[in-house]
Order: sequence, then C-alpha cells, then structure tokens
Amino acid sequence: MSDALNLPAELRERAGKGASRALRREGRVPAVIYGGKEEPTPIHLEEKEVVRQLMLGHFMNSIVMIDVGGKSVRTLPKDVAFHPISDRPTHIDFLRLAKDAKIEVAIPVVFVNEDASPGLKKGGVLNVVRHELDLVCESDKIPDEIEIDVTGKEVGDSIHISEIKLPAGSESAITDRDFTIATLVAPSALKKSEGEGGEEGEDGEDLPADAVPATEQGTDADAAQEQEDKSEG
Repeated sequence: MSDALNLPAELRERAGKGASRALRREGRVPAVIYGGKEEPTPIHLEEKEVVRQLMLGHFMNSIVMIDVGGKSVRTLPKDVAFHPISDRPTHIDFLRLAKDAKIEVAIPVVFVNEDASPGLKKGGVLNVVRHELDLVCESDKIPDEIEIDVTGKEVGDSIHISEIKLPAGSESAITDRDFTIATLVAPSALKKSEGEGGEEGEDGEDLPADAVPATEQGTDADAAQEQEDKSEG
C-alpha cells in the first residue's frame, strides 16, 4: 500500500453554489468529509495541491490525512467531480475512516510474466474482462494493485477470481460467483468484422492489426450481470 497522503484544508464557513463558485475562483476546491457516525464536515482545499496528488495515479486508493481545524482526519477519497470543459477538480467527497474500518475499493490488476505464457508466445491475446477488482479491504491494508501471474497459460485458458491469492486484509466484494478476470484467446477470436487485416475499435473505426495491443478490453456474462444488478439497485 502507498504511504498515506496529506492534504491541508480549511473549514468552509458558507455552503451553497455561490460560495463554492467563489472558492473555485480563488483556486480552492470545495470538499466534504462524511461518515464515521459524525456530521459531515465541509472543507476546501488548495487546487494546485489536489491536482498534484491526483497526478500520482493512486489518489483514489490511498488513505488521505486531512489537516483541518487543528486536527488530522483519516479519510479515503470516494468521488472527485471535474469541470466538463477545463477538467479542473470542482468537488471531492472524502469518507471518514476508523482505524479498524473495512471499506470497498476498486483495485487495478496488473498481469505479470507474460513471456512465460506459452499461449501468448504463440500469438494469443490476453482478453481482459476486468481491469479492476472490487475488494473489501481493511482501511490500513489497501493494496496499490493486484498482480496476476500468467505463467503457463495457454490459448483457451481463463483466469477466475478463485485462482487469485489476495493480500492479507482483502477479500472479494463479489462472493456469489467465481467470475472471470481474463481469458487467453486466439487473435481471430477478437475480430468483429472482416476487413483488411484490422480490428474494430471501440468507436467503430478499423485499427490496423499491428496497432492492436497484446492485452485487449473484453466483456463476459459475469460483468454484464453485475452491471445489470447495479442498475436494478
């Protein structure tokens, strides 16, 4: 897990859209700390420091210690809103954490030892169904990423959550099925249309064959079912 980040903050004296716009004009980002059986605490942060920490790449999976009102509050970022045009951060929600709290977070997966996969060596393609895993973690043991070893994997093999040894203090948030994380397929299995040796991109345009990465985005019935479950909830 990454070291905890630190953010100095000031209490917001006024709420409302007008007050928030005024803060943004001054280079501040409105935010709120909620949870922990306490009343929400409205705060504002320096935009430059917020952007710097967002650029680290692991802000959303890091414990953030917020220094406000003379004390340090242990939090986890839960949502960052951005301006639709400038992409500047406009508001952040922080979840207040107790030391022994367990929280659900999305942790990115990283595939290792691809050169030790016979299927990939033969030209197979790693079709990634889930780029992140929804895990329930102890708040002081949130992993930066989950490594998945593809050593020995052949074309036709699938990687399921049951195969993955999760770090101590973490467990899958999905417990009702052994869902697929990735499959190893032949390149022809990913072709969506006949063309001049190209693949079809997400926007519908054809990509040259040599532009297709070794790891492809995919979907499966598990992921589709999960999206349906979320929409119904």
